[in-house]
Amino acid sequence: MADFGNGTPAKKLKTDTDNECKDTGEFLSVSPVAGFEITRILRDSAREKNIFIHGKVKDQDAVVILEKTPIRQDTLPELLKSSELKLEMRNDVYSTYRLHAPAHLNQIKTTVVCPATEKHVKKYLHQETFLVEESGEDYRTITLPYISEQSFSLQWVYNILEKKAEADRIVFEDPDPDTGFFLLPDFKWDQKQIEDLYLLAIVHRRDVKSLRDLTSEHLPLLANIRSKGEDTIQKRFGVPSSKLRVYLHYQPSYYHLHIHFTSVDYEAPGCGVERAHLLSDVIQNLQADSSYYHNRSMTFPLRADDSLLLKFKEAGKL
Repeated sequence: MADFGNGTPAKKLKTDTDNECKDTGEFLSVSPVAGFEITRILRDSAREKNIFIHGKVKDQDAVVILEKTPIRQDTLPELLKSSELKLEMRNDVYSTYRLHAPAHLNQIKTTVVCPATEKHVKKYLHQETFLVEESGEDYRTITLPYISEQSFSLQWVYNILEKKAEADRIVFEDPDPDTGFFLLPDFKWDQKQIEDLYLLAIVHRRDVKSLRDLTSEHLPLLANIRSKGEDTIQKRFGVPSSKLRVYLHYQPSYYHLHIHFTSVDYEAPGCGVERAHLLSDVIQNLQADSSYYHNRSMTFPLRADDSLLLKFKEAGKL
């Protein structure tokens, strides 16, 4: 992943095929987006201030995501003092201006996926969404076979676990092979403001794909992640557990168990009831019934172009 925009240092260019990745924190001599040839706009959100673009870099398919970074509270005095204003409208007590901020205060977060597969392109393409109710049996007969055939490569996750990539971004590590995990910032968070805090706990174990695999056997792992994750965030960022939303996604975006830690003040993508499951609820459910997530029906959103949606339709479930 690379961050550019009006003088912003590039942290890293990350691709699915990288086996050895290094984070330098330095400016790149050659920008990976300089030669980007635009093919089409996949998605554009004025509300979220981002745009998803499909194109090519040196004849390789690529997806570039541009996202305006949040306004930082600590830069407000400089922003207001050193920016140029152009009047657009004045009416009574109301005035509207176009503010031209200094380059270092006007950054654009840039994510580069290259080479991008058809699955990457579909992931970012705007599509109609449907809610699917999946029983435990549906998971075993429809979803699990689909995961085995269609899941994305997890090499980038293994690079983190083996410290081949993003090692300088690790906030906390518990090396225990059964209950241990890495805690590191999600790339949605620029680490400038606490209000949009977002970290991920990625477990060392490679035999747990998602919520569906969890049983009471995994309670020590989950309790350890909650306890040490919350404690680390309190000490490192000054955010108490009462200000954290800690949850798992189902369906997850990748099938290696990971847990989200976000500020309750931040409406993170996927934090709604149709996809997010609070870790505290998961722990209590497993304490009451070890097979809870093996058997219960779960509802989740799927986009119109998702192959899993087609599988459910073919099985007569929709």
